[in-house]
Amino acid sequence: MIRHHDFRHDNLTLRSTLHIPEGPPGTRHPTAVFVHGFTSNRLELPNFVAMSRLLAAHGIASVRFDLSGHGESDGDFFDVTITGEIAETRTVLRTVRTLDFVDPDRIGLVGMSMGGVVAGITAAEETGIGALCLWSPAAVAPFEIGRGCLKGRRLAPEIEEKGYVDADGHRMSPALVEDIAGLDVYGRSGAFTGPVHILHGDKDDIAPLEYVRRYLDHYDGNAELEIVEGADHAWGTVPHRTTLHRSTLRFLRRHLQR
Repeated sequence: MIRHHDFRHDNLTLRSTLHIPEGPPGTRHPTAVFVHGFTSNRLELPNFVAMSRLLAAHGIASVRFDLSGHGESDGDFFDVTITGEIAETRTVLRTVRTLDFVDPDRIGLVGMSMGGVVAGITAAEETGIGALCLWSPAAVAPFEIGRGCLKGRRLAPEIEEKGYVDADGHRMSPALVEDIAGLDVYGRSGAFTGPVHILHGDKDDIAPLEYVRRYLDHYDGNAELEIVEGADHAWGTVPHRTTLHRSTLRFLRRHLQR
């Protein structure tokens, strides 16, 4: 079953899609909450929809929501900050626990790219997360933007000229640049003590593998990194995307279906 749900955060509506497995009325299911990447939405390039359908077929519900300034949610991208996205994700999680089909003691987080960074920090700072799965987490972002660059472009001249950075057709504000540059990705993520599964392609030219490996130095033996040969940042082939989805399914079933 698919339903739509509107979450509320700071007078903004965050729109979402819920996938609920078949079962008797009143059944409470383990549930995965998905956090999409920078400038993306709840469909996501590695296909959150297919992943949600796969989970539902195996008895795991899911919630896919658009962060503010993205997709169908309220807000303007110019007002986006990662600090704000973490707060929004925490609000969504707190509401998800109250939904009638959700087992509040069996909730997992799945994040893609910058959504992986958001999910990693949220899992450490919001109690009750039973499993964390990161897809191509963009842990490089604070280091790249801290050097004043984005995908090889200098940020300061563009901000001085326009008052924003043109990020794939989105107005990236100076406040967002500053917020990302000051983000302590590893320090804030490492406090999570539950199981962590990180999936990353060795051909990812957006989020270099060396930055993803550093996660393992900050978790206390509770994280595993699966490197997929030939996969790019968007998991852009059928075999790679199939590997991503099946590995995520195995991980979430192992830790949420207990």
